[in-house]
Amino acid sequence: MKDDTQESGRRRRYFQYAVFALAALLVVSLGVVLIPREPSPPAVPPFSEQARASAFADSLTLRAAGLDLEGTAGATAPASQASALARIVTLLTVQAQALMLPDVASGNPALDGAAASPATALATVTPPSTTADFAAALQASGAQRLQDAEIADGGMARLLAGTGTAQLLAAEDLASAAGITLAPLADADSSPTASPAPTTPVTASAATNCPSEAAAADASTGVDLGSALALAVESELELVYAYQAALTRLNSGSAAPASIFLAQHGVLRGEAEAMGRSRCATVPPRQPGYVLSQAFLADPAVGLGTLESGTLPVLGDVVALSEGRERVWALSALQSAARRTVHWRASPGPVPGMVLDEALLPPLPEPVSTLGTSTTSTPGNS
Repeated sequence: MKDDTQESGRRRRYFQYAVFALAALLVVSLGVVLIPREPSPPAVPPFSEQARASAFADSLTLRAAGLDLEGTAGATAPASQASALARIVTLLTVQAQALMLPDVASGNPALDGAAASPATALATVTPPSTTADFAAALQASGAQRLQDAEIADGGMARLLAGTGTAQLLAAEDLASAAGITLAPLADADSSPTASPAPTTPVTASAATNCPSEAAAADASTGVDLGSALALAVESELELVYAYQAALTRLNSGSAAPASIFLAQHGVLRGEAEAMGRSRCATVPPRQPGYVLSQAFLADPAVGLGTLESGTLPVLGDVVALSEGRERVWALSALQSAARRTVHWRASPGPVPGMVLDEALLPPLPEPVSTLGTSTTSTPGNS
């Protein structure tokens, strides 16, 4: 009888232990559920998105500064300077529209500011207040966009390259109109006769390793880039012929830079041919001549400007499809072509290398916030 009582007591204790353990487990689980977890840090956006957000912030900051300068200097500035400021404000407006996210266009500009990361957006700075500082900030912004374009993804690289090229040209336009001397950029030549950076020659053995035509047709990136390079070669061949024909019809003042441009196109043609062969592309043969319109023969300067501007989308394709040294070559060639286009008084467009239908771009939300993080709103911060 005594043993039964002891056994019963032990069972009751075990049962109590089990009840207490279950209650403790229930309390702990409820606490875990009720206490919220610390939120995970937001994922770092890809570099291309960071570069786009930084470019968008800079365009808004510079646009606001341009509007201020246009308003304060409109009555006292020379007509050429006032016109240059007006053109820059228009340019920055179009570029901001092209760089803007759809969500921002729908009226939530805070979404775009969240995309900027400390990796590319270092500090919020005060917009430039003088024309000289504005021109320098615009130049720095253009240089930053081109630097980002070297490693951004294809389509974004093209957008950044065109944005940066146009900003550099606009800064030089304003500096010329206002009598300002811009500090030279590192490893850059802003003269219209500057040649693109040379590329490493492609050896003949690179072309001998090309696959058959059937195998090449199944390739993707290489063939796409090769096709773009083949179009670039075709454009250079036509421009070489056009400049040769124009030299006998241009006046002495225009013939000198035209001779330099002709030499540049000869170099570009050879480099594009070499890179095309390295991509196993079918390089267009050199034709004995091209058909030139009567309008070209009547005014070769205008005709050269039209032909130069026509090469910009082709070079934009090469920028988007290439990487590494070929990307660097394409960026340099795009800038060179844009400068030659401007030299002949043709328009390279707000984003050289891209064909934009400005009527389809979303309007900027009003009022536009200019407090976004920017890397280039003060000279030297690039």
